[in-house]
Amino acid sequence: MRLILSPARYKSVVMADLAHQSWFHDLSRAIEAQVPQKTLRDAWNRLRFGAGAPQSDECIWIDPMQVNHAYTGGKRLSLRRHNSGQVVAGDWDLDRSPIKESDKAQSCRLHFIEGVPWSETPIYARLLREIAEGKRPDGLTSRTDLDARYARLDKLWQYAKREGLKPRSETPDRYRREHGGILVHIARDGTLMRSGGAAHRFAIARLLQLKSVPAQLGAVHPEALAAGHLDRLRQRPSTRAT
Repeated sequence: MRLILSPARYKSVVMADLAHQSWFHDLSRAIEAQVPQKTLRDAWNRLRFGAGAPQSDECIWIDPMQVNHAYTGGKRLSLRRHNSGQVVAGDWDLDRSPIKESDKAQSCRLHFIEGVPWSETPIYARLLREIAEGKRPDGLTSRTDLDARYARLDKLWQYAKREGLKPRSETPDRYRREHGGILVHIARDGTLMRSGGAAHRFAIARLLQLKSVPAQLGAVHPEALAAGHLDRLRQRPSTRAT
C-alpha cells in the first residue's frame, strides 16, 4: 500500500530533513574547527587573564607589510588554527625565519601583477595534479571547483583594491569570528609570525600594500600579552591611536 502525503505534510517532512542535514553539517564543522575545545579555552583564559584575555578565532588588525617572519617550529610544537587564542609559554616563538614566497604567493604575483592566466600558474598546476591523484586539496574535487575558486579570488582582488579586506564576520561565508582568516602568532616581542592559512588573502594584501587587514589570532606568548601587544592589535585602523 502506498503512503500518500498531503502537500503540507510533504513540505513538513522535507523541511525537517533539511534542518537535520543543516544541524549535522553545523555539528561536523564545529568539531572540525574544534569549537568545543576553543570554548573551554576561552573560559580558562578569562579566569587566568581577566576581561582582556585572548579569544579563540579572535579578529586582530595587522599591517601585512610588517609581517615578515614565519613560525618554523612546527615539528617541535605544532601551532595552527586549533591553537587560536592559546597562551603558550616557552621559547617556541624563537623558531622563526624570514617569509619565503610560496607557490600561492608566487601565483598571485604572476596573475595579478604580470597578467598570467591562473591556469598557467604553479599553484593551479599543483592543485590540479593533486585532484587527479584523488586528493582534496583545500576541499577542491574537480577542475570546475578550481576555476570557481580563482574566479572568486579575482573578485576579491577587485574588491580589495577599492575597499580593502573585510573581517570574515562581515563576509557571506563567515563562520566563527575570524576563523579561516590570515593566521598569525604573536611572539614575546610583538613580532607577528605567519603559520599558514589564507595564503591567497595574505598575498593579495601584500601585493596591494594594504595598510591594515583583519587576521585570525593564533598562539600568544604570555610576555606579549603582558606587554599589551594584543590590545594594540585589537584596535581597528579608524580607532587606533597614533
